[in-house]
Amino acid sequence: QVQLVESGGGLVQAGGSLRLSCAASGRTSSVYFMGWFRQAPGKEREFVASIIRIDGKPDYADSVKGRFTISMDNAKNTIYLQMNSLKPEDTGVYSCAVRLFGEFTYSYWGQGTQVTVSS
Repeated sequence: QVQLVESGGGLVQAGGSLRLSCAASGRTSSVYFMGWFRQAPGKEREFVASIIRIDGKPDYADSVKGRFTISMDNAKNTIYLQMNSLKPEDTGVYSCAVRLFGEFTYSYWGQGTQVTVSS
């Protein structure tokens, strides 16, 4: 079992910045990927960014490349999502998730944190 707790969401004007955090606990030594996903009202959940825990290699959705940065602090079992140049279309519930070694899907999810970008 892996438990995930997100924080850092809120309301920001377009062009502003927010930093999300996701702290993992439990079987963290089994974690291979950690990622961020978001879901806007009436839309399906979509991938935002991920990071490989053993080497820090990041990956981003095209829609956030150049604006968002994913990073991690392995000592704290925490990942971050720095979001800059926010747009109204970035609005949604942002959730952290982990994929374990030997698995092919994200199997543990946090409760999510709301990000609202006003125009």
